[in-house]
This record gives sequence, structure tokens and C-alpha cells, in this order.
Amino acid sequence: MSTPGYFAVGDRIQLTDSKGKLYSFTITLDKEWHTHKGWITHNDLIGMPEGSVIETTAGLKFTAFKPLLSDYVLSMPRGATIVYPKDAALIVGFADIYPGARVLEAGVGSGALTISLLRAVGPKGYVHSLERRADFAANATSNVTDYFGGLPTNWRVEVGSVQDQEFEDVFDRVILDMLAPWECIALAAQVLRPGGVFLAYVATTTQLSATAEALKDDGHFTEPESSESLVRGWHHEGLAVRPQHRMIGHTGFLIQSRRMAPGVDVLQRRRRPSKGGYDGIAQE
Repeated sequence: MSTPGYFAVGDRIQLTDSKGKLYSFTITLDKEWHTHKGWITHNDLIGMPEGSVIETTAGLKFTAFKPLLSDYVLSMPRGATIVYPKDAALIVGFADIYPGARVLEAGVGSGALTISLLRAVGPKGYVHSLERRADFAANATSNVTDYFGGLPTNWRVEVGSVQDQEFEDVFDRVILDMLAPWECIALAAQVLRPGGVFLAYVATTTQLSATAEALKDDGHFTEPESSESLVRGWHHEGLAVRPQHRMIGHTGFLIQSRRMAPGVDVLQRRRRPSKGGYDGIAQE
């Protein structure tokens, strides 16, 4: 078994060279990792602490760590566009995914968000995932299994549309990463417990608008709240501190709401809509 902070057989190791380039592989007995300047023997890595500097036989140096979740997600095989770590972190936080939570997820993609959800719910929680494409579900299963070192016993993944399923379980959270989440609002109201959180991850403003209006029209959810995150890195060399030229800009919108108690009317927000905000949308 791997000891925290030290490398063992079967661990994923991430090497970073002096230029910041990353390399990753799994430590395997009696294998070698070759570069253009020498090689590293896997056996020499076993028992070494994280944060060590290792050298190839030709003197090329690397810093060695176990990859973070964000490192793993950005390098794992993709069948679909991943939920970026910056968005996955917000989803776990905004949806309040806690240890022991029961989560329904629709739209598994490559499994990036699934891994974050499984880590957050812990061994006493449960994640039930639906994916319409069998090839995406298979790739996600492979990525999740590789990350956890085995298929999590508290994860169930099925191929099919979430709208076509009948659920006996009651969920604490419903997380949707799909093309038309507004089509699943009634289902979410049916399977969520009172106080449960609905959260959808969408790419465009039209999807955001349609989901928001569907939540309002359904009558079982609080006023939805929406956001996006933009991440910009910074260079810092002495007093020369400036933003990086490249940044992770728009990747998607998050929209979340909470399930009201059965039979309780939603309190309407008292605010004046923007002029023209509902042009083309039928009003009572």
C-alpha cells in the first residue's frame, strides 16, 4: 500500500523539468523511463519522498510529485470535452457536495467531474451517473478506475438518457452536464429531497436562459443563481509582476437552485425586469 508522501509500486508519478514541461507514468517494477538524455529506473523511485529531485543516467534533472487531481484530469484520455478543474471545484463547492451525499449525475463525458464528485461524497456517499453514449461511458469508467486504482463500489454508471429512467432513490444533489438540462427539471424536482440542490453546467447563454426559465416555471425551485469563472495566471520575477498572456477564459456557466418543500409556493423575487428582457417570451 502506498504511504502518503512517498512513492510505491503502482503510484502515478509526475516529473517536471527545468522548463516546466510535465511527464507522467506509473511506477512499475523493473521498468525504465527513457528520455533524450538517459533514463530513470522505476525501482529507484520506490520509497522516495515526494518533492525529490531525480536525475537520468545522463544527468537530466526533474522534480517528482504525485499528480494532483487537476493534473490527472488534464492529461487523462478524453472521449468528450472535460469539465475543467476550475469549474469542477466550483461545482463541488456551490452544490455543497459533502461526505455521505447521494448524487445523481447526468452527462459523464470523460469522467472528470465524476472523479471530483466521488472524492467529495467519500465512501459513505453514492454517485449514480447516466451517460447517453456508450463509448463515453466506457472511457469515463476507464479513467475513474485508473484514478482510484479500482472501480469505486459507491458508483453506478448506466448508458441511457436520464429522462427515460425511473428512480427509487431520493437524491441530495442533481448535477447535469448535458445539452438540454431544462428538459430534466421536472425529473429533478421528483428525485430531489426538500432542500436538495440542482446544478447544471451549460456552455451557452441560450442554454443558460432556457434552464433558468424552466426552473422558474416549474414552481418547485428557488430563484436560480448563475455564474462563470475566469482564471488568469500571473508571472512574478522580482518586481516584474504581470498577468500571463494566456488565460482560461469562458468554459461554461453554472446555474443552481434548491428544491422547495412539497406544496410550498416559491417566494417571488421583487425586482423590475430589464427593459426588453422578456421580449418574445410569453408572460401571464
